[in-house]
Amino acid sequence: MSAKVGVVFGSETDIPVMRQVAETLDSMGVEYEANIISAHRSPALAIEYARTAQDRGIEVIIAGAGLAAHLPGTMAAWTTVPVIGIPVKAGALSGLDALLSIAQMPPGVPVATVGIDGAKNAALLACEILALKYPEIASRLAEMRRTQAEKIGARRGIDLLKEK
Repeated sequence: MSAKVGVVFGSETDIPVMRQVAETLDSMGVEYEANIISAHRSPALAIEYARTAQDRGIEVIIAGAGLAAHLPGTMAAWTTVPVIGIPVKAGALSGLDALLSIAQMPPGVPVATVGIDGAKNAALLACEILALKYPEIASRLAEMRRTQAEKIGARRGIDLLKEK
């Protein structure tokens, strides 16, 4: 499969959260690459990664970062590839600062933002973007949704409130 997601994150401390991205993409059969790149400690590398992403076959970038969380915005500033930001829970504000940093991008530089530590949703959003082009990913997403509904025992009707 040629679908490819670039997964980047600011430091090794983000690995436990970002591992969920890998697990979700693996479960959907989506190829990805993962790199530690810091917007603050390796800015030239961050810019180069973003600028060359599309040429390397990257179709979506998932960027996770905590604290000031500039990595997703840096990626978005240097590419037109869709960027999904994951605010990672860290520091005194437990990820709120990262959430606001990622969600408050200036007009013209969009970053899709998931909830704090929302790695699984970021991966699924990437799959939804790719599913527009790749029918096999669309099929896997549809099957996942069917399975989810079955697991919760989705039922309807007023009688549900009358059961004992």
